Amino acid sequence: MTFYDRLIRETARERDAFLAIPLVRQALASGAPKSLYVAFLTQAYHHVKNTFPLLALAASRTGDARYQDALVDYMEEERGHEKWILDDIRIMGGDADAVRDGVREGMAGPACRIMVGFSYYAIEHVSPYALLGSVHVLEGMSVLLADRLADTLKRSFGAQAEAGFSYLRSHGSLDQDHVAFFRTLVDGFDDPAAQQIIIDHARLFYRLYGDIFRELGAGLELSHAA
Repeated sequence: MTFYDRLIRETARERDAFLAIPLVRQALASGAPKSLYVAFLTQAYHHVKNTFPLLALAASRTGDARYQDALVDYMEEERGHEKWILDDIRIMGGDADAVRDGVREGMAGPACRIMVGFSYYAIEHVSPYALLGSVHVLEGMSVLLADRLADTLKRSFGAQAEAGFSYLRSHGSLDQDHVAFFRTLVDGFDDPAAQQIIIDHARLFYRLYGDIFRELGAGLELSHAA
């Protein structure tokens, strides 16, 4: 069994728990209101804008030249993706300027802030390899869900064009290459301690990323009850 296969096996319970989140299941099955899609994009912006700085931080903290080279490659790919999200928010009628500035309805929610804050903490105080736990979760879920979610949302909005779905579409296809790259990278780690750090943090990030969707879903339930 390769390490990547082991990672998939040992995080299966957390992955299933993520996929069972009511909002995730509902959005994939029947879509969502535009306002909720904009709320999702808002939270995506606030964690995606930290991708490049987190990769750079991990690269500066590791002494593993192979890992550092991989992080530099990731940085080149990931730079500026948050701008695509702002474009989608504008197309969907959201306030992209408020999101960019983090004010009013454009603020990052508590779950997003906790996930991002923990990402920096884990790299600084646990290990630069901890970042790979979040990469596994975020890119793996993009490959699995992004295109399906875009298709379902388009139907629920009655949209004819792809405008407003550039972030989802790009990450559904782009992240397939990233996951293949990730698999090759992690299969090259022989150190049991590094492997365990990646597994432990993937488990954590399924929970932390899932909390963003739980928070968005709770807000939707409250708005329906109002």
